[in-house]
Amino acid sequence: MTRKTVRTVAVAGVAAALAVLTACGSTDAPPTAAEALTVSDAWVKAADAGMTGAFAELSNTADTDLHVVAVSSPSASRTELHEMAPDGGSAMVMREMADGLVIGAGSTHSLAPGGDHLMLMDIVEPIRPGSDVTFSLEFEDGSVKDFTAQVRDFAGAQEEYEPATTGAGHGG
Repeated sequence: MTRKTVRTVAVAGVAAALAVLTACGSTDAPPTAAEALTVSDAWVKAADAGMTGAFAELSNTADTDLHVVAVSSPSASRTELHEMAPDGGSAMVMREMADGLVIGAGSTHSLAPGGDHLMLMDIVEPIRPGSDVTFSLEFEDGSVKDFTAQVRDFAGAQEEYEPATTGAGHGG
């Protein structure tokens, strides 16, 4: 081989290696569920003891549904995804979502007083207005989205809990 041929082969090899490295670092892969979720307007109802709710706007920026399967917070012994559902009569009761929470592709799901929300149970210390509470949402794909919510005073949404004898309720 001539010196010019060796140099041409070496340059071609370097170019091929750079192309492979560039492809490996590309962002063509779809985002994880956690990367596709935007959390805004997050807040928690102040409470001295027992349980309280957290609320937010969850926006899915992906073109596929996102499935939240669990929630946790260091501020409570237990944290659950909750919904308001008919009790079989005319009343609505709060209960754990049996299959988690699905956020539709390209849509926003509101967690709001009197509706779907995050429930903090057996809070470990008083949750005071002006402080922050951290949360982790776990998705079906195993990814986790962490966010912080500010604590506020809020007197409304005095929901009733589903009786513990009918399933995953909490007594009340």
